[in-house]
Amino acid sequence: MVRIASVAAVLPEHVHAQAEIADVLAPLLTADQRLWPAIRRVHGAEGIETRHHALALEDYANLTTFQRTNDTFLRVATDLAAKATRRALADAGLTATDVDYLLFTSVTGIGAPSVDVMLADRLGMRADVKHVPVFGLGCVGGAAGIARVRDYLLGHPHDVALLVSVELCSLTLQHGDASMANIVSSGLFGDGASAVVMVGADRSEPGVEVVGTRSALYPDTLDQLGWDIGGSGFRIVLSPSMADIVEEHLGDDVADLLAAHQLKVSDVGTWVAHTGGPRILESAARALGLPDEALAASWASLARAGNLSSSGVLHVLADELAVGGQLPGSVGVLFAFGPGVCAEVVLLRWPESTPDGRPVGAP
Repeated sequence: MVRIASVAAVLPEHVHAQAEIADVLAPLLTADQRLWPAIRRVHGAEGIETRHHALALEDYANLTTFQRTNDTFLRVATDLAAKATRRALADAGLTATDVDYLLFTSVTGIGAPSVDVMLADRLGMRADVKHVPVFGLGCVGGAAGIARVRDYLLGHPHDVALLVSVELCSLTLQHGDASMANIVSSGLFGDGASAVVMVGADRSEPGVEVVGTRSALYPDTLDQLGWDIGGSGFRIVLSPSMADIVEEHLGDDVADLLAAHQLKVSDVGTWVAHTGGPRILESAARALGLPDEALAASWASLARAGNLSSSGVLHVLADELAVGGQLPGSVGVLFAFGPGVCAEVVLLRWPESTPDGRPVGAP
């Protein structure tokens, strides 16, 4: 069985209250002061208390070209990726030279060589490490990354794999754009990174089993979520219909994956939902028929750091693993959404006991 041996979630050091961020960003979005109170209200309705940023708030006024923002992305992303990876490997009792396969995902910056190559160089990974950079998955990248790494490890049961996600959403801010999509985006998305160590069936490292996965592409939704990429960089495409799409499709996707393993929604003990925003989380809960507290970990992560795109669901997973308390052998479901519109659902199973024989989650 493929297992998640460790998850490390990190945030940049620059952290500010949501209201303070709105005060700084509103003048960058528009010079029309009459719109600033409305921008503050939109930011205040996102369910977010604080967000972390790649740079100090005062530095965003100078990020007026794509070259400058992307250069910043490559520098900061590599630093955060290294920090998350070192922590994840240490928690799993492994080193950089143990890594056989590295998948890197981000949708907020690009590079050639890509961040995975710079990460491998910085940490001293083996010269024969297989590395795959992925751009374009967006918010679904963390869930899809777990699924695709599992696919690899099923065929390479002796291997150690590493999934690394870095999203610096603040660097995609579009100056002088007071569109509702840009206003919402500037108040919803935060910056963060994560690293997930996964191992094949023939490895000895313990962890949470990745039992199965399901991918879905929803028809007639190509214009609902993504980037409009141009001279100023990444301009957000964010439809207010996203929550409706989630509510329409998620229930069937989850039910189908569970049914393939002789399970149903009531059998799931842990839900790891992408922190897409208040409406996304509410729609997901309705689609699955869940009580409010079922997605409490995702709501808490959203309040603490905002929507971290592909890293968001991995931060929630890290929180769940850190808190523990799951029943031995219980199942969990992790899910996220991305451009397409697409979804990825992952079925997890907690171990029966810790390596020393205690029930999982026991003190």
